[in-house]
Amino acid sequence: MTDKSALRGNPSFVWRAGQERRFQMASQSIDLANKHILDVGCGVGMYTAAFLRKTPHVFGTEIEYERATEARERTLGVIQSPAEHLPFADNTFDLVFSHEVLEHVQDDAVSLAEMTRVTRSGGHLVIFVPNRLYPFETHGVYWRGTYRFGNIPLVNWFPTPIRDRLAPHVRAYTSRQLGRLITGLPVEILTHSCVFAGYDNIVARHPTLGRVLRRVTYSLERSPLRAFALSHFLVLRKI
Repeated sequence: MTDKSALRGNPSFVWRAGQERRFQMASQSIDLANKHILDVGCGVGMYTAAFLRKTPHVFGTEIEYERATEARERTLGVIQSPAEHLPFADNTFDLVFSHEVLEHVQDDAVSLAEMTRVTRSGGHLVIFVPNRLYPFETHGVYWRGTYRFGNIPLVNWFPTPIRDRLAPHVRAYTSRQLGRLITGLPVEILTHSCVFAGYDNIVARHPTLGRVLRRVTYSLERSPLRAFALSHFLVLRKI
C-alpha cells in the first residue's frame, strides 16, 4: 500500500454484491432512465459503467490519470479532473453521484459546492461517505510516521485531535458535520441514512458467516443502530 493509495483511497476494482447493492439504492431512489449523470471521483469506472444500464448519457471525473484512463475503457465520457474544479457548465446533470470520495478531496466543502453547481435545478445528488461512528477506520492509520493499512478499531471514536493525528489522510463524518457541510447550499435532504458493508471478502471465504452478517446488519439499518453503520447515504435535491 503506497502513500498515494492512502491519500486517494482505493476504488472498486471489481463489481461485487456490495457495489451492486449501493447502485440499486441510488437507482431506486431516483428515476435514472435517459438522464444525464456525472460520477465524481469515478476511480476505474465501476459505477460509471453500471449507470450505462440506465442511460447512455454517463460521464465521470477522476483526479488520477491512470485510473481515469482505465475508466475510459468502460465509458468514453471520463476526464481527468479534481472534484474542486469540475469542467462543466452550471445546471448540466440530472444526477451527480459521489461514492466514498469527499473524505479524500483537498476541500470537501468546495467539492460539494461544485457538485451542486453542475446539478440542474430539480436534479439530485447521491453521496456516500464514511461514518464517524463506525467502530473501525477502514483506511488505515499513520503510526510513528509509517502508514499501516487495515481496519483499525476505535480510531474514529477518539477525540478529533487524536483521530486526525492518526488518520490525517482521510475524513469521517458525523451527521452534524454533514449538516454543516450542506448548510448554505441550494439543496434539500430527501434521504439520510447509514448502510453497513457488503462483506464480500467474508462471503468469498466463509459464505455462511458472510450471509449471516449481511442478514443481521442489513436488518439493523431499519433500527437506531444504523447510526453505527459503515457509510452515510444521502440523497439531495437541488432547489
